[in-house]
Amino acid sequence: MDRIRIRGGRPLVGTIHITGAKNAALPLMAASLLTDETLILKNVPRVADIVSLGDVLARHGVSLAEHGVDGDGGLCSRCLSLQAKSISTATVPYELVRKMRASILVLGPLLARCGEARVSLPGGCAIGNRPVDLHLKAFEQLGARIELVDGYITAAAPRGLHGAEIRFPTVSVGATENIMMAACLADGETVIANAAREPEVSDLARCLVAMGAKISGIDGDRLVISGVSRLRGTGHEVLPDRIETGTYMMAAGMTGGDVELVGGRLDLLSSVVEKLEEAGIKVENTQRGLRVWSNESATHGVDVMTQTYPGFPTDLQAQMMALMTTSRGASMITETIFENRFMHVPELCRMGANITVHGASALIRGVPELTGAQVMATDLRASVSLVIAGLAADGDTVINRVYHLDRGYESIEQKLANCGADIVRIND
Repeated sequence: MDRIRIRGGRPLVGTIHITGAKNAALPLMAASLLTDETLILKNVPRVADIVSLGDVLARHGVSLAEHGVDGDGGLCSRCLSLQAKSISTATVPYELVRKMRASILVLGPLLARCGEARVSLPGGCAIGNRPVDLHLKAFEQLGARIELVDGYITAAAPRGLHGAEIRFPTVSVGATENIMMAACLADGETVIANAAREPEVSDLARCLVAMGAKISGIDGDRLVISGVSRLRGTGHEVLPDRIETGTYMMAAGMTGGDVELVGGRLDLLSSVVEKLEEAGIKVENTQRGLRVWSNESATHGVDVMTQTYPGFPTDLQAQMMALMTTSRGASMITETIFENRFMHVPELCRMGANITVHGASALIRGVPELTGAQVMATDLRASVSLVIAGLAADGDTVINRVYHLDRGYESIEQKLANCGADIVRIND
């Protein structure tokens, strides 16, 4: 099993290219099931989750072709062509979906196009209870019959889906995306109230509109979808990954570095930028993206509460905690999205961090320095928080179980090494 070894203490200085957003690319790939024409996605990240969903789609009969386009700095922008000319099966077995939760996103498109779907309950990061009941209840409102048998979701709508007014009791990105895709081919008008407003949801909506869908209210919390009889193919560029951007911003800040993030967009990270600037980290727009720099001894603790967009994202909570471990003073981080997302705390404490967890909140008292140690990645974002901590720690940090990291970060060792980090992957 691969490990990553980091020899800390070097400020990050240089340029990092931001890839397309994994959390946008995954539902966009699932949308290919809605049409028999070709969907071309540009700026698709090279990460394990994309490969996993590609395997799922291939089982359904989707043909996938990859094309690489050289970009600045010798990095390659990935272009993916997907065509679901015919659906060979509406069943997705457990062995294909157990690795990631996003596999549930094929349920809506399959149900809308085929009138049936049988999908294993999904897996993914063990960061807390993320039930799919919001998806299933909404599909029932659209006219589907849902059964849970032997760990599989079986959905049937032999007479097709019909429009409905759906109000989610809590905001759910996945449920919003799934129902929006299904509603595009439903009969009549569907209203999704309390819809997720994340940029990745809006990116999917804009792609669907380009495919011929009728969607209004994009970027808001009330989406109105008027069903159409068919969708067409199109080309679409995946928006830049705001979580990758925020991760490298915090890495630059923690190491006292100076990094330009090419392709990064500040407008997608307003709540994050606000907290970083409050902590003493400098951020500015550039012609190619954004620049972030700091004096590591000048950062100080700030309080953070995760919220749905446009609030502080839960997917940056662990990275922010790593940054706070060596900031002057104390900070409080409160997690309101997932109830089990502090699994990185014991690992950071192994490196000398002073963190006390009280229910959904963690009190971090800044220490002068972290010390390298053997640590274990527990989920995707926790793993990258340990990378950030290792970059600033004194001595060697070895991160085990980095397959979590490979699910969501493309070429992370190369990108950090290009900015002066002493980081290598160890293949056992």
